[in-house]
Amino acid sequence: MVKSSKNPKGKIMMAAWNRSGDESRMRKLFRFELCDLSSWERLLRLLNRPTDPASLGMFRFLFGMLMVIDIPQERGMSSLDYKYLDGMDVCRFPLFNFLKPLPMDWMYLLYVVMLFGALGIMLGCLYRISCLMFISTYWYVFFLDKTTWNNHSYLYGLIGFQLTIMDANRYWSIDGLLNLKKKNAHVPLWNYTVLRAQIFIVYFIAGVKKLDGDWVGGYSMNYLSQHWLFDPLGKLIFTDEMTSLIVVHGGGLILDLTAGYLLFFDATRPISIVFVTYFHCMNSQLFSIGMFPYAMLATSPLFCYPDWPRRLFAKFPICLSGVLPPVMTNLQTSVSCLYPEVELKAKGLRHKLGAVFTIIYIAEQFFLPYSHFITQGYNNWTNGLYGYSWDMMVHSRSHQHVKITYRDTKTGDIGYLNPGVFTQSRRWKDHGDMLKQYAVCLSHQLTKYNISEPEVYFDIWVSINERFQQRIFDPRVDIVKADWSPFKSNPWLMPLLVDLSPWRAKFSEVENALDNQTEVVFIADFPGLCLENFVSEDLGNTSLHVLQGEVNVEIVMEKKNYTLKKDEKMQLPAGEYHKVYTISQEPSCYMYIYVNTTDVAVEKKVAKLFELQEQVRNGTETEPIPPELQNILNGTNGDINVTDPILRVFLRRQRRMEEVQKRRNATILEKLYRFSIKKYYLFRRSFLMTAIAMRNLVFGLPPMEQLTQEIAYANLKYTDEQAQGETQNVNMQKTETSHVEL
Repeated sequence: MVKSSKNPKGKIMMAAWNRSGDESRMRKLFRFELCDLSSWERLLRLLNRPTDPASLGMFRFLFGMLMVIDIPQERGMSSLDYKYLDGMDVCRFPLFNFLKPLPMDWMYLLYVVMLFGALGIMLGCLYRISCLMFISTYWYVFFLDKTTWNNHSYLYGLIGFQLTIMDANRYWSIDGLLNLKKKNAHVPLWNYTVLRAQIFIVYFIAGVKKLDGDWVGGYSMNYLSQHWLFDPLGKLIFTDEMTSLIVVHGGGLILDLTAGYLLFFDATRPISIVFVTYFHCMNSQLFSIGMFPYAMLATSPLFCYPDWPRRLFAKFPICLSGVLPPVMTNLQTSVSCLYPEVELKAKGLRHKLGAVFTIIYIAEQFFLPYSHFITQGYNNWTNGLYGYSWDMMVHSRSHQHVKITYRDTKTGDIGYLNPGVFTQSRRWKDHGDMLKQYAVCLSHQLTKYNISEPEVYFDIWVSINERFQQRIFDPRVDIVKADWSPFKSNPWLMPLLVDLSPWRAKFSEVENALDNQTEVVFIADFPGLCLENFVSEDLGNTSLHVLQGEVNVEIVMEKKNYTLKKDEKMQLPAGEYHKVYTISQEPSCYMYIYVNTTDVAVEKKVAKLFELQEQVRNGTETEPIPPELQNILNGTNGDINVTDPILRVFLRRQRRMEEVQKRRNATILEKLYRFSIKKYYLFRRSFLMTAIAMRNLVFGLPPMEQLTQEIAYANLKYTDEQAQGETQNVNMQKTETSHVEL
């Protein structure tokens, strides 16, 4: 930073505290003196201390740019018609039930307002209005759908709110060009304090939440160790289990706990930035979390000295000065700051409000992640809605069995619904508040099908962090009429059987003892309840083993009952229903062990085809092969319509292997080209669908045939044939690779 000077108006500039002069240890470490906290007046002066706006301006630009990119992607501008299903009576999950999505064309207009708000933040153009445009529409969309909530979406909204009340347009902004009083003017220190505290809280609270026993024990993200990013560690140094425990869980815990501290201090900041950068770049490959890794990367320079952009861009050639951020050091005074020469009695309301806001906001952000004792209705096995707790990746879930039963109150007729009917979301299975909304919606929908005053029951089985599969909600409760309040604990939530957590070590032993063709499912149930299950005819060798407690197994067709105690087992008939009643006083634990005989047979035949293909290619096959099969094995089948299910599985598997191999062998330029094309068509659809919506609002709907053609044109995607025809040197395909279901 520069030393103070006087401007033409006689106002005295604030002298930048010297980074290399005689400073106390306290100032060198924390950039302020302990006495600055000794009274309200001193704290007020500290928080309003004039500070270089350069770093804040750069963050404003980067955040706005990332939001411009994020809105068509994770916010869903490119797929609003799929997301909101305009005109369809579907089940939705807003925070407040009175919130409804606007008609589709108006939703596109709302997103246009959000997009221009983000663009205005990025450019610093009509800054305050742009911030209001962004946060008002952003929070409306956020509250409109709880199923999309996550920590980073919540963080974007918080940062947008913070920027609204900050002076982030004082550096490298259009507002500064139009109003010279704003150009290169000081900003109060609390602008930086709030943002730094927010990022510190994100890291630190995430680390504290990772002190959970499941994370420390390596159960939360155990599957991540199999990702290709960890191949060097898993293959050269550690086993997959050790990679998961030490690198994924141990490394994540240490980084989150320490990153905020290490970024703050000069001595540790360089190494911290290196590790944080590597961490977020790795996350961008591990998870589909949009712009979040890059947004966190953009926050790291906030912990550096505020004038770092000036010192960085001053090293660039002078010929680039017209397109780079300014490096001049003639900072202007600002009415938002308090200067040493200003009497304390001259301080204004804005200075007091800024200081009060800083203190209250930071305290509130530390409190919110632990405020779930207030909003108890949103607590399930984990506290609160996934959003403001910063418990990132601490809990992983798998669902084994979901059954929805409805009952006509007048006739007593019982029926069943497909899980997820009338909605596109799946998160209702884990949250009581969403389940209540879903049940009420289903009740409303069922009345249209002549079901009188329907009752709706849910039987949902969940495993959290590799525990037993168990019920999360009481299947005996009619959720339509069940009580639910945001401020009271959920009475129909079943407790998590944490006492059975030590069994997870036994699970690994059992699974390791089985061959690759045998599957196992671990079940825990409450006394007095039963599990009704159907054994598919494909599962020709299914047995039930009791691990704890006592159960009664009823074979429905045979009308026979069998009582099993600990360490006893029985074979279950295929193609029949059975019920497992827990008759012990304690929860029962048992496991299904089964072999999918159909899958095994298919796998053997497919493996035989691959073996035959290899023999044909190397010329060792001597037996005659049918011409149709010969073409398939040689890869010259062209557009032949294959009807044999085994051959279809073989071809799908072969295409998938070829695609994986092609992607692995692709050059950096080919990967970049494929990525660019994918993003181009995503942004293209956003633009075209928005243009159609704006046209509809201004001129009205066109004929249906024209509208259909326009939407079909917007839905165009880059096909493999186009790729091969347009770029012979860039040979790649844009086909979806999915697991083959046999």
